[in-house]
Amino acid sequence: MRIGIVSPYSFAVPGGVQGHIRDLAATLRGAGHRVEVLAPAERGDDLPAYVTPAGRSIPVRYNGSVARLTFGPVAAARTRRWLRGGDFDVLHVHEPLSPSLSLLACLLARGPVVATFHTAIPRSRALAAGRGIAQLVLEKVTARIAVSSLARRVQVEHLGGGATEIPNGVMVNHFADAQPLDGWPGPGGAIGFIGRFEEPRKGFAVLRDAFAILAAAHPGLRLLVLGPGDPARATDGLDAAVRERVVFLGMADDATKARMLRSVDVYAAPNLGGESFGMILTEAMAARTPVVASDLDAFRRVLHEGRAGELVAPGDGAALAASIDALLSDPLRRKQYAARAAALVAANDWPEVAERVREVYVAAIEACGRPTGVPLPA
Repeated sequence: MRIGIVSPYSFAVPGGVQGHIRDLAATLRGAGHRVEVLAPAERGDDLPAYVTPAGRSIPVRYNGSVARLTFGPVAAARTRRWLRGGDFDVLHVHEPLSPSLSLLACLLARGPVVATFHTAIPRSRALAAGRGIAQLVLEKVTARIAVSSLARRVQVEHLGGGATEIPNGVMVNHFADAQPLDGWPGPGGAIGFIGRFEEPRKGFAVLRDAFAILAAAHPGLRLLVLGPGDPARATDGLDAAVRERVVFLGMADDATKARMLRSVDVYAAPNLGGESFGMILTEAMAARTPVVASDLDAFRRVLHEGRAGELVAPGDGAALAASIDALLSDPLRRKQYAARAAALVAANDWPEVAERVREVYVAAIEACGRPTGVPLPA
């Protein structure tokens, strides 16, 4: 099958949607399909061979975060050229209503289009301002996928249609087989956090306050942080001795992320809201690292109502500290959570998820009555 996948967000920076697209493409290619990806990026960026860069991206505040998007006449011309050259059996666009390449690809497409919706934010200023364009885009979409029940609810309630729910995938073996970073977790134990720690909704300030409480009770306990931001600002207000126990890795590749998750005793997800799935939770689960997360609807579903990890009230640093303290003090409980999580996350392994996506491709192609260049796999 000839598959074209479009990313709305820059492949030059890490992100949940970009990682989803990369892993889906790699899995489908491994299964024998021809897959090409179009994404905001420049030719000098470090990109997989199957990714075509569509040009420089610009940072734009979008859906509660900052996304790097590409739009305009040049991007449209490159998208049109990529579509013509690819002669795809099916086009798969992600977040097609974002003001970027996915929207352009939808409008220019001349065949089956599958759209994946990742966000669970019901109100979008961009969507409200461009409702006419949104309707044109949705009319071009043959089949919809939502990565969670929350994202699917947005489809039903706000965009006038349903979607097949297919969760984000995770490369289970990549995380399960990773080796801890040298010297971690150490005799004093370690807590982990991954994300843009300067973005308020990620809740790092809550974890910082919790760590200040935990540091007094656990001599030698360290906090390992991976992600972009200014460490000095992030640790402002901590005593100097506690601040020295917060280690920042900065931006890192996927191999380092997997090793980082294997290097901590507990992974903390203190997010305050705006999460549609919780990809990092599945990665921690695959790494067999116990999770303490905010009791958000999306996180609750990933952790199976608390059977695969601890849930605490969002924004409550004291409750977060108490939950982490209980896990640090109970190795058997940590092992039980890790075992449950490993069993549950198997359903999110990419080969399983990619097969479900392929089935949606087949349905979209058949709905359009368009023959494929090669026989469809059974």
